Amino acid sequence: MTEKRKIKFTETVLRDAHQSLIATRMKTEDMVPILEVLDAVGYNALECWGGATFDASVRFLNEDPWERLRTFRKHVKSTKLQMLLRGQNLLGYRHYADDMVDEFVNRSIGNGIDIIRIFDAFNDVRNLESAIKACKKYGGHAQGTLSYTISPVHTPEMFINQIRELEQMGADSVCIKDMAGLLDPYGTFDFVKTVKSEISIPLELHTHATSGLGSMTYLKAAEAGVDIIDTALSPFAEGTSQPSTEPLVFTFDHSEQFETGLDMDKLNEASAYFRPLREEYLKSGLMDTKLLGVDINTLIYQVPGGMLSNLVSQLKQANAMDKFEEVLREVPRVREDLGYPPLVTPSSQIVGTQAVLNVVTGERYKMVPNEVKDVVRGKYGKTTVPITDEFAKKILGAEADSRITHRPADILEPELENAKAEFAEYIEQPEDILTGAMFPGPAVEFFKYRQAQKYGIDNTLLDEEDQVYPV
Repeated sequence: MTEKRKIKFTETVLRDAHQSLIATRMKTEDMVPILEVLDAVGYNALECWGGATFDASVRFLNEDPWERLRTFRKHVKSTKLQMLLRGQNLLGYRHYADDMVDEFVNRSIGNGIDIIRIFDAFNDVRNLESAIKACKKYGGHAQGTLSYTISPVHTPEMFINQIRELEQMGADSVCIKDMAGLLDPYGTFDFVKTVKSEISIPLELHTHATSGLGSMTYLKAAEAGVDIIDTALSPFAEGTSQPSTEPLVFTFDHSEQFETGLDMDKLNEASAYFRPLREEYLKSGLMDTKLLGVDINTLIYQVPGGMLSNLVSQLKQANAMDKFEEVLREVPRVREDLGYPPLVTPSSQIVGTQAVLNVVTGERYKMVPNEVKDVVRGKYGKTTVPITDEFAKKILGAEADSRITHRPADILEPELENAKAEFAEYIEQPEDILTGAMFPGPAVEFFKYRQAQKYGIDNTLLDEEDQVYPV
């Protein structure tokens, strides 16, 4: 009898699953009761932090994201905890100086993170250097990440070269991050087979079920040699989330080739816990049934599910929902103008917003947000193909001649000490400096709320501009 190969699973229900389906609104108190059961399943890792969870905790839930992480670590003794980091952007929406990156990675690992998945929205590997270096320095597992996308200029050879660079940079493993669910089963088989022949470190695959291809893609990836796959427990799976954990575990464990080593009884217990929570979110409207089905627009326009919902929101605000299809057609044109970036945070928001403006105003690039100008300036990094001089002049005018070509963070002055001074009156723990630096406005509101809760400050005694309003 042939020995079975083990397929490892990373569970996303504590992070990407609820980020994809309920705008990252799951509270820590809703997760704590099931953490020890999840710990006993036998996962490779629990993805539980980073991405949009940090922003949402501070901005919408009045929770300290650092305390959430410490709580996870307290209850999860055996399984590795994993987070998603946007390279030089950390968890914010701009590039931060290297001293901030170093300190953030230090505190993340110090508070309980084992594996840091590090990606860049432009696949500019220079923007991953500092985070990978810091992760290795503080004893974490650095997972270098390729943001997968489709365009006339993206080729398998380009992706393979980037993956080789990540391994040479010191990555402990590599992840192919298919944020829009664009990978198809047979194409994935060939791609994974080639990647595995080129690298000596573990390969993880992350996809979404948006296009309806996710589970089939994982099966073919396993046949091609992938080591780890990302899935979500069924109550928070499918649609714009990941494929379901339980059916894939069952499938592999009942095959002649593979095994998972996961405890199906514990999986069922965990699923049973999350099922009523799903119903609560459906009733509240936080979970929109539109996000639960298959969306073929993903394959046509390469638009991730989260980006689709953002476009709908922007068009509703502009009272222009009748322009939806026109905006979808405009997205690839804007993307081409901006050098074909992968559509993932923050590039997806940048491209999407410009597409909406182009359609709603009736004139392409009549209104141009600063973020689009910064992409053209080179402040986000190197685009897949160079932005044309003609387009740069259209967007930047005389500034077009001063675009940067070096690593964007090379011109950033150290900023940690300034952040310490700026938020000194609110700091109750060293991590607060990082929270404030990444999200100054929401962080200050949270710090005030925390003080009010802790010291019983009455809002009515504060000046109106300083009042603390729970979100």
